[in-house]
Amino acid sequence: MPHRQLLHLVIGGELASLDNIEFRDLSKVDLVGAYSSYQEAADAWRAKAQSTVDNALMRYFIIHAHKLLDPETDHNHD
Repeated sequence: MPHRQLLHLVIGGELASLDNIEFRDLSKVDLVGAYSSYQEAADAWRAKAQSTVDNALMRYFIIHAHKLLDPETDHNHD
């Protein structure tokens, strides 16, 4: 069986508060990129998170977009 492409998105931005995940301004959300493996996404996430460490409200996230596109995706292939 051929290897299925998985899609991971890395996004981030400044949160409105530390209490929940709500971006202060959606027009300023940073779409870092789309990655075919979790490891590539984690590397991009780590680089962005480390570059914004001085801003406590700045947060970056990995979105498992393949799970949104295909909810039946095998969870072992993250």
